[in-house]
Amino acid sequence: MSFRLRGFFLHLSVSMILALLSIILVFVIWYPSPLYLAVGVTTIFLILLGVDVILGPLLTLLVCKEGKKSLKFDLAVIVFLQLSAFAYGMYTVAQGRPVWIVFNIDRFDLVQAYQVANSYRSDAKPEYRKFSLLGPRIVAARRPLDVEAQNTLIFESLEGIDIPVRPDLYLPYADDFENVKAAALPLASLSKYNRPDDVNKILAEWPDADAFLPMMTKVRPMTVLIKKETGSILAIVPLIPWG
Repeated sequence: MSFRLRGFFLHLSVSMILALLSIILVFVIWYPSPLYLAVGVTTIFLILLGVDVILGPLLTLLVCKEGKKSLKFDLAVIVFLQLSAFAYGMYTVAQGRPVWIVFNIDRFDLVQAYQVANSYRSDAKPEYRKFSLLGPRIVAARRPLDVEAQNTLIFESLEGIDIPVRPDLYLPYADDFENVKAAALPLASLSKYNRPDDVNKILAEWPDADAFLPMMTKVRPMTVLIKKETGSILAIVPLIPWG
């Protein structure tokens, strides 16, 4: 094998290992199934990854020539550009990762990192000020009781700062079980908006589920299966929760 091809395959191998690790991070930890569908990250991430993984080794293939005086410099520049592009892409993906699943009155809202109203983080309880790097956490949220705060909420909601993105309004999910149970919907209604075969197939995997709540997301709404007696969440599934 020629020197040029050895350099290409070495660079490609390292790039593929990096790509595999990033795929695990994104699709297993940050965007666990089916949340990657809910926010539409798949296409963007794979395009980014494909360009980054393929372009670097191809540039190495072009410049890699045995005995070339500037080879080390050329390869260093390629690696620097590739890692910079990769880091920027991963930062962008990290900013879009789901960090909170918020029960909000009669539904759940999936909140991504960039959507959180940072101006309210300092007013939140300590456990709600930081974002998890290990997937989204489940909480509940309630409207403020103060009249002035309610008026502020109404005004800011017009700018996209509503209850689900305000960590100062968060409370433990278990503290709102009664409202969850009151808002729960019968599983039979899922067949109105999905193919009955799809519904039956998914529900067969979760026999303890006896109710559901919709979950609002950026791209595609999801269904949250719950056990109504306890209000506990059993699964988030890719079924349409309403028409």
